[in-house]
Amino acid sequence: MRQNPVRIALRNRQMAHGIMATEFLTPGLCQILANAGAEYVIFDMEHGGMGIDAIKAQCAFARNVGVVPLVRVTGHHYHLIAPILDAGAMGIMEPMVETREQAEELAAWCRYRPEGRRGVGFGYAHDDYQGQDVIAGMKAENERVMVIPLIETAKGIENVEAIMAVPGVDLGWFGHYDLSDSLGITAQFDHPVFQAALTRFLKACEAAGKPAGVLGAGMEMVRGWRAKGFRCLCYGSDVSVFQSALKGALDTLKGDAG
Repeated sequence: MRQNPVRIALRNRQMAHGIMATEFLTPGLCQILANAGAEYVIFDMEHGGMGIDAIKAQCAFARNVGVVPLVRVTGHHYHLIAPILDAGAMGIMEPMVETREQAEELAAWCRYRPEGRRGVGFGYAHDDYQGQDVIAGMKAENERVMVIPLIETAKGIENVEAIMAVPGVDLGWFGHYDLSDSLGITAQFDHPVFQAALTRFLKACEAAGKPAGVLGAGMEMVRGWRAKGFRCLCYGSDVSVFQSALKGALDTLKGDAG
């Protein structure tokens, strides 16, 4: 069974770099990302409007070019998570995790016994249709899957230490926009209340021995997150990267012509 090099790198306190995909789900997307040096891609079901058929196809494309496919699901339910793993995702990001109990359920739904209680099914996309030895397959899959609670509410920050301490949680993800909105200071990232929440999040990750991940819009923001201690860096989305690059080029060309 394929390994998850991003999980391995983060556990070894190395960096991981990727992008979020919401719109351009062509057969060539993952090869383009691999050519650019992306180590992972987060397919966003929450805001991207994609269904499981698109996820299944993109996970296959990603795995075959060495890019780790992660998926942000739409909510906290077993039936929204286990089928995505069976479709080939190597990690699950769940939005708005707010309690230890939610994190424990998320971790359990993502892994087979004895670590969790994911339903057993082999010979499907997640094991490349090999139908291998079940016990060996369960152990290998448990080692590969990433469990990623997204901390993006005031309640989530209040419980962040307990959430990050949950066995089976691999990576804490900081949802800066939704968190600022939940705190009543939308997009005010320099506000002392937001900065205090950020510091608390990073300290909770460090205390639990878990890496911290975040999405950034543009090089300046991503570099800033890195300087604060984030090790799993997401450089925007397919839409933002394409649109920003195109706008910059066209603005330059129009300026030249003017």
